[in-house]
Amino acid sequence: MLEPNDHRLRQREYLLEISRALTEQLDLGSVLSLVIDYAVRMTSGTSGLIALYDEENSGELRISASSGLSRDDLPAFVRLLSLTPSDIPQRGDAILREIATDTGLTLRQMSALPLTLRDTPVGMIFVFRAALNVAFSNDDRRVIKEFADQAAIAVSNARLYQSVLREKQRLDAMIEQSADGAMIIDSRWRITTFNRTMEQLTGWSREEAIGRPCAEVLGIHNLQGLNICLHDCPLQRRPTVTNPVVEGRIIARDGRELFVQSRYAPQRSPQGKLLSAIANVRDITLQKQEEVLQNTFISVISHELKTPVSIIKGFAGTLSRKDVEFGPAQIRDGLAVIEDEADRLARLIQDLLDVSRMTAGGIRLEFADIPLPALAADVVRSFAPTADERFEFQLRFPDDMPPVQGDYERCRQVLANLISNAVKYSPEGGTIRIGGWPEDDYAVCYVADQGIGIPPEEQEAIFHRFYRVDNRLRRETQGSGLGLFITRAIVEAHGGHIWVESQVGRGSRFVFTLPLGRHKLAE
Repeated sequence: MLEPNDHRLRQREYLLEISRALTEQLDLGSVLSLVIDYAVRMTSGTSGLIALYDEENSGELRISASSGLSRDDLPAFVRLLSLTPSDIPQRGDAILREIATDTGLTLRQMSALPLTLRDTPVGMIFVFRAALNVAFSNDDRRVIKEFADQAAIAVSNARLYQSVLREKQRLDAMIEQSADGAMIIDSRWRITTFNRTMEQLTGWSREEAIGRPCAEVLGIHNLQGLNICLHDCPLQRRPTVTNPVVEGRIIARDGRELFVQSRYAPQRSPQGKLLSAIANVRDITLQKQEEVLQNTFISVISHELKTPVSIIKGFAGTLSRKDVEFGPAQIRDGLAVIEDEADRLARLIQDLLDVSRMTAGGIRLEFADIPLPALAADVVRSFAPTADERFEFQLRFPDDMPPVQGDYERCRQVLANLISNAVKYSPEGGTIRIGGWPEDDYAVCYVADQGIGIPPEEQEAIFHRFYRVDNRLRRETQGSGLGLFITRAIVEAHGGHIWVESQVGRGSRFVFTLPLGRHKLAE
């Protein structure tokens, strides 16, 4: 039997050891096992258990740690957990006897106290004795209460840690799953977090990137080729800006050139020193390409509009001069030029209107059965006056070619655009073939030339708005870069597809599909 002073000294040692365990580890089960084990020892108990309220599920008490009890015995004690602290004095002894009978354990006394933290109940602590001759004293209950307080602190610490851990895991998941690149840098501008999108953008794996300077891995360059991250870091240059943003070019490790926007969210000390920063990196390459195309389009369209207007104004001014006499033939020629340029201006304006309608949500079509060979022949005839003897037009449709289902004027526009391009980009002339054949429920049609051809890397881009193939002939020919964009939009509005087959120097073949007419599908 320990003397009172020895007892208090041992109690302080145990509490000190528990406090040390609380600061050294956050494993709740280990700390609670230590608490209940020492509580049983200090009160001369034979066994005990700690039960905690399950916050995440039902809110019921669940056994979390025990001392002197086997795992097989624990289910028998669950009936104790249904009692409230006020029920235990009246019903606790009876239930304890039932448990003793069911388990064969010697259980004659019980002391139960709530675990509370800032007046909030977090669980219960139970200590059992096998002897009857010495009852639990107030001093015993005080000792159990002190250990219960330590258990409550352990529960609070563990739950706080779990909450922080869950929040970190949630943040990590958000960063990892972000469609934008995300990375975190420390006070020395070294990367500590690097998500999957950043790996895809830069070509750096996170294992290689983490620990390296941001300027080495990301390396955003301005238009002059200066590494902004290295020589003009926005976190240093603009420390008072809440969320600095930079845009520039990066070269990925696989050689890809991208244009990115990086937005920073820095954390600073009260003195303004950088502690860390989150960088949100977005690939804006397509946006920048669109801006370049639109600027090019504005330049081209201004020229295309200005040219016919200048010609019309020039001929109109010349023909209206009173100091010069013009013969009938000269007047007719001048008026013909004015008419041609007015038609050209009208076509350009119509193209702009078509693009505006398509961008806003599509075009209206009036469907009817169209004999494609007759339509192609009509379009070829319209080009005959402008195409010289260098060109030969061939129509290659089978005699039993069924009609297509489409809008007559729009289908005519498709053929006219493709034939116009075939003429325009065949400076040496040659044969232009227009043909087609039925295939399943569609007509497969084509316009082929023997012109300059299109490089493979540009064969998809030519169908984009404002795009024109970058070659010498482009600079020498008129065009707004809208024809093929409109052509594809019309074909797709009919439910068809269009593509190009081309070899540089050997010509191009534009192929498109249109649905067959009603009477063919009804056969």
